[in-house]
Amino acid sequence: MKRTLILLTLAALAVLGLGLSHGSGLDQGSWIGPQSATAIDLFGSSEEEKPPAEASREAFWRTESGIPSAQPIGVPTSFADLAERVAPAVVSIQTKGTVALRQPGMPPGFEEFFGGSPWHRDMPNMPRERKSEGEGSGFVISQDGYIVTNNHVVEDMDEVRVVFKDGSELQAEIVGLDPKTDIALLKVDTEGKPLATIALGDSDAIRPGDWVVAIGNPFGLEHTVTAGIVSAKHRREVSPSASQSYDDFIQTDAAINPGNSGGPLIDLEGRVVGINTAIRSNANTIGFSVPINQAKQILPQLRADGRVTRGWLGVQIQGVTQQIAETFDLEEARGALVSQVLPDTPAAKGGIERGDVIVEFNGEKINEWKDLPLVVANTPVETKAKVVVVRDGKKKSLRIKIGRLEDPDQVASASPKEAGAEAFGLRAQDLTPALADQLGLEQAEGVIVTDVDPSGAAAEAGIRRGDIIVELDRKSVKDARDLSKRLDASKEGALVLVRRGDATLYVPLKRQG
Repeated sequence: MKRTLILLTLAALAVLGLGLSHGSGLDQGSWIGPQSATAIDLFGSSEEEKPPAEASREAFWRTESGIPSAQPIGVPTSFADLAERVAPAVVSIQTKGTVALRQPGMPPGFEEFFGGSPWHRDMPNMPRERKSEGEGSGFVISQDGYIVTNNHVVEDMDEVRVVFKDGSELQAEIVGLDPKTDIALLKVDTEGKPLATIALGDSDAIRPGDWVVAIGNPFGLEHTVTAGIVSAKHRREVSPSASQSYDDFIQTDAAINPGNSGGPLIDLEGRVVGINTAIRSNANTIGFSVPINQAKQILPQLRADGRVTRGWLGVQIQGVTQQIAETFDLEEARGALVSQVLPDTPAAKGGIERGDVIVEFNGEKINEWKDLPLVVANTPVETKAKVVVVRDGKKKSLRIKIGRLEDPDQVASASPKEAGAEAFGLRAQDLTPALADQLGLEQAEGVIVTDVDPSGAAAEAGIRRGDIIVELDRKSVKDARDLSKRLDASKEGALVLVRRGDATLYVPLKRQG
């Protein structure tokens, strides 16, 4: 059952694929128990130098709602006219699929860690999967049948149906998915009949305190209308998924519940400013929406290619604290500190060095490290981006030819020659003293798991992103290179000692195939 994601706030480093990670500042992810760190790839936008416009980036939605702007003084007397005008474009998403079952008989607290795999062998006759039905919301953005919803509403579903306000239903095709932003694009066959649409607004223009309206299907209650205000913007530490790496949520107190996922957050002119995506588990008036401007940047690519192509720098970064700013002779504590430049990457070829502090990308200031992935998110591949760094206390301008970030799933499936840790479906980075201090660890022992292939041996064993690998076969792990070397030398696998929060557990890691 695909439901609205319920969020917990825990410290974790964001992971963005292959190239860029945060070393001392930490993201918070609701799916990981302890605080964790990850490697991050940088994506972004270029304002100075762009290749010729491509058809895949053209808008295929309208931006004018035709609804008179409301400028209330105090509380509006009613949202009824607004809701009545936009409601025909809001739809219910009904899904059917097959989900894996968690095996019974596991010790309490160990189900999530072991993922059920050790028990599968003991109960061969137990069913491994079952049919599931889910629901969510969405909204029509073009008369010929393109519909926006959340990735988590339709991903891995066998059947997707769209139910309109008049009760009519149509089968939907999944045109494109982007798990990193939790956005999905669907298409229905209208048989030549134009559909009612809703305009896409400007999420950059809204401010905390502005009125907004949410329409969706919470708990199957179709076309439920709730109202509230924009509580905050740029919420980036609420990611519900390890793969969702570009969090920049709008926070709202308009009621959002399970089933609202994928529905629109609307301004008083009847334009979509956000896609309702997640809620806070221990609060009933804290919801989060993906900014519509972020969606507008990727929807054309989803329509054209079914996926999003992103740029790549190939560096690891961390936040700049006041102490770091003083050490690096910076005027202020801002920017993204480069802790590692990966070899043979755009960053390495463009002259970025370890210890550089990136303070500007194509004219946009980088105030904190989390700004960089978002700023670079739409940079077309092979664009020459202007990057300003502070090196030895002086600013230096570089030109970096942006590379292409390969899809992690494609890399995993097309890499028969993977060795070391990656052969077991995991990536790790060194646990530096600064990172250990950020995680509240007394000693910087072991390495941190930064990425786990969902179909790999590590995931099957229950290893998670953010785990600290302390030992391998009862011997200490010195660093990430030591881990990969010893795993590569192992014939069948290894016994891994993992630290997760206050717990330390042994995990048998077996080589697949």
